[in-house]
Amino acid sequence: MKKLALALALTLGSLPAFADVTVAEAWVRATVPQQKATGAFMKLTSDRDARLVSAASPVAGVVEIHEMVMDGNVMKMNAIPGLDLPAGKTIELKPGGYHVMLMDLKQQVKDGEEVPVSIVVEAADGARETIELKAPARPLNAAAGGMQMQHGKH
Repeated sequence: MKKLALALALTLGSLPAFADVTVAEAWVRATVPQQKATGAFMKLTSDRDARLVSAASPVAGVVEIHEMVMDGNVMKMNAIPGLDLPAGKTIELKPGGYHVMLMDLKQQVKDGEEVPVSIVVEAADGARETIELKAPARPLNAAAGGMQMQHGKH
């Protein structure tokens, strides 16, 4: 038993090679029946330079990291290969900005459900870490209402 504990301690002792990424306020936009895509949003903070390189969810056939960009007067959504997470800076994935796109949905994402989403973060040395999330589903207007209430405090 002591050997196992020592081996475990040595294994755990090697974990700080990974960037320590904190995920806050993760949520997924609820869908209507027959809707085939939705977005996942969150705030990511890494203690070292790192990169969000992929994501997955059992509720979706395809999961990609997307950005929203203005092309003239048209807002376009593009898949990107990764998103930089500079050390100590919070990167917000939000509607109208960077987000995780869940496509080819296998079922409706209902308000209040917890949606499993895993994200893969790569440290500067190439080491990868998978972070498992349970993101609550909520309608987009609930998030907007929350933001309006925050603005009223200023």
